[in-house]
Amino acid sequence: MQQLIRGRVLDFHADPAETTDNHRYWENGAILVQDGRILAVGDHADLAREGLEEIDHRPHLILPGFIDPHIHFPQLQVVASWGAQLLDWLNTYTFPAEAEFADPDHAARMAGLFLDQLTAHGTTTAVAFCSSHKASADALFTAAHARNMAMSAGKVMMDRNAIPAVQDTAQSSYDDSRALIAAWHGKGRQRYAITPRFAITSTPEQLAAAGALAAEHPDCHIQTHLSENLDEIAYTLSLYPQARDYLDIYESHGLLSPRLLLGHSIHLEPREIARMAETGSRAVFCPTSNLFLGSGLFDADGLRAAGIVSGIATDVGGGTSWSMLQTLNEGYKVLQMRGQKLHPLAAFHWATRGNALALGLEAEIGTLTPGSAADLVVLDPRATPAMALRAERATTLAEELFILQIMGDDRAVAQTYVAGQAMKAGGR
Repeated sequence: MQQLIRGRVLDFHADPAETTDNHRYWENGAILVQDGRILAVGDHADLAREGLEEIDHRPHLILPGFIDPHIHFPQLQVVASWGAQLLDWLNTYTFPAEAEFADPDHAARMAGLFLDQLTAHGTTTAVAFCSSHKASADALFTAAHARNMAMSAGKVMMDRNAIPAVQDTAQSSYDDSRALIAAWHGKGRQRYAITPRFAITSTPEQLAAAGALAAEHPDCHIQTHLSENLDEIAYTLSLYPQARDYLDIYESHGLLSPRLLLGHSIHLEPREIARMAETGSRAVFCPTSNLFLGSGLFDADGLRAAGIVSGIATDVGGGTSWSMLQTLNEGYKVLQMRGQKLHPLAAFHWATRGNALALGLEAEIGTLTPGSAADLVVLDPRATPAMALRAERATTLAEELFILQIMGDDRAVAQTYVAGQAMKAGGR
């Protein structure tokens, strides 16, 4: 069955940070959807026909659904845990919470709630760290598959420097990951991400196991953390004294590639920047957690100039909001501190097509190109009285986007579509 989703439609075909020819906008637009895929996009008058089911979201904006390339599934109840920097925060709050995900029933309940939060905030795809327990990844994939929601996720590999309840071993992490890849990678819209948490919590033997998985499954994503915090970097290098720098630890275990997502990537050495560019490894900017944990300021322009593709992500639960709108808000402020600018068109490109490019999935998600998945977010720039008051003075599309970027949250998400299915009950 076909349906026509009508509204003010915005789609990107290039990065506004790099070119002025970057988007298409239809004031009275529509998206033709069938079986979870986009058949066509354009003016409503060109796509409407008698008898075609139509959902009218005017005057709201319709964009590709948001993509969150770095988020921690077991940390949904850790958000807003007070007063620590990275390593203390992990030991005090995160690891005890993640230990509970050994229980399949708890993991299953949390998986549904996790996906509910994503879609409530307009996010249709995420790249998620699970806990070290195989059951946590099974639960998340099961829930995402039932919703036909694109998910890339993996069980965390961590065999040291954490409480015993969240540790695995080099061999068990390899075996569990391999079993999860066989069960879930490529099943429906699910993809597996090989997930050594970071070098502090993995022995060289475990990173070697992660490298073996990456070599055996080159189409899987790999996700980890890099250079988030100065104390973290110092501790990491003390554990790997032969390493030239932090990135060299991952490089020496065969993990660098365009499939590698390096969360944070703040305090990078020149050699690390050069090697990330040469290997196509991705950086992921996590502004709300970087500010919350006092980690540092991401250098978006510097990495772009070096040829590194970057994503932007919530990093819940060190991140303080599920909202990609609020993530763009804090990202704007971080870059202001760097003397850099984040134009609203560039911001919304980053959260959609830009993140799809970082994942190498731009043919499937992140745009409204015919053939892409019908993952959509419907945004209301007048969602709150304060936003409506400000919007009275908005005269351009960019101004409306900036209102959403700075003042918006889940209240501004009128509806979210996953593969053409509306996900917000009572969506406006």
